[in-house]
Order: sequence, then structure tokens, then C-alpha cells
Amino acid sequence: MTIDELIERTRTVRRFRQDRSPDRKTLRELVRLACLGGSARNAQPLRYVIVTRERLCNRIFPLLGWAGYLSDWPGPAPGERPQAYIICLLDEERLAGPLTEACCDLGIATQNLLLAAASRGIFGCRIGAFSGEIHRLLGLPERLRVLLVVALGYPAERVVLEEVGPSGDVRYWRDAQQVHHVPKRRLDDVLVEAPQEPGPESRSDGTAHRAGTAHRADNGSSPSERRDR
Repeated sequence: MTIDELIERTRTVRRFRQDRSPDRKTLRELVRLACLGGSARNAQPLRYVIVTRERLCNRIFPLLGWAGYLSDWPGPAPGERPQAYIICLLDEERLAGPLTEACCDLGIATQNLLLAAASRGIFGCRIGAFSGEIHRLLGLPERLRVLLVVALGYPAERVVLEEVGPSGDVRYWRDAQQVHHVPKRRLDDVLVEAPQEPGPESRSDGTAHRAGTAHRADNGSSPSERRDR
């Protein structure tokens, strides 16, 4: 499978088989691959909790919000719920910059994780709607903040991509056969053309900025120094 094919195959799945579950060794490998992504200032402030025990999975499930666009669907029913979770945490003692940098790291890390999972036949759902009770349930210290929950398992549903229609509606939906449809914008609708002739460079104070000099932030670091990828 090429990387292009893997990206196209990696879809959000919310209903899971119960006859198979990801083993802990595989989940550890997914976390290892998540950690290889780029990190702002190379701070690497993310940490992870792997949850596979059935009792704890059952306690986590009702603390999650599922599929906001499907208002009449409360989430996967018994018999199709996740077999594992990876809880993504921010270690505030390792955070070297603003929270937005950690959030960028989180997107990179979880995409690595889900791509690696899909290559093994495992799919998941990133869940940002959750109760703060998860922090207490996991017995985490104050410096560790829950940022995201990734539900994982072997898929029990079909997900298809389709082009966003003329109305521009991007809401995903399910048909009578419970096939999950995900609208995606056309390439021409997301590309912004660069001008043929660039305008004069300018500084934040409105004065001219000499070509060939690197713009530096107030802290004296260039963009390439602030993000080590």
C-alpha cells in the first residue's frame, strides 16, 4: 500500500467489532510512532495513557461525546463500542511555548498514530468532547491535562468519501444501510493562488523589510528555530 492509499483509507470509525481487539504491544507501537512526529521547539510535551481493561473502558465510554452532527445518535451501542483507548495528555512541565504549539503537536502525533493503526487494520476516532471526570478516573497528577481521547478497534462500519455539494454542506451523515458518508471539499475549493508578482515586503511596524533577511520573532528566534521537525 502506498502512502497515498493509506491516507485515503484512514477514516474516522465509530463502531467497532467485538470479536477482535488491539493488543497492548500494538498500541505501544502506535504511541512510539506518534512520538516520532515533529514538535514545536522539540519540547515533546505530550504523554499517553493506554487503556485496554474492559472495566476501565466501560467507565470511560459514558464520559465521551460522539458524532456531533448525528444529533439523534448517542454513540456506538453495546456490542460495537471501542476495545481500547489512547488518552493524549499535555505535560505542562514540558510545555516550552504557548498551548497552540502543543495543539499542533497533537494533530501531528495523532495523525501518525491513526495512519499506523490503519496500516494494521485498526481504525479510530479522535474525541475532543469529554468530561473532566476522565482526569480523576485515571488518577492523573495536576500537571497532566487531558487533551484528546482516541478510541480504537477493528471497524464494524463502512465509511465513504464524497464531494461537497453545491450547498457547501460539510456535515457527515448515515444512510439507511448505516453507511457513513463524509463530504470533502474539492481541491480547487481549498487552493488559494499566489499572486504572479509579489508585493513589497513589510515589517510589523509598517516599514520596509529588506529582501533576503529572515524575519525574527520578539524572542529573537526565527520560525525554523521555533519548530524543529
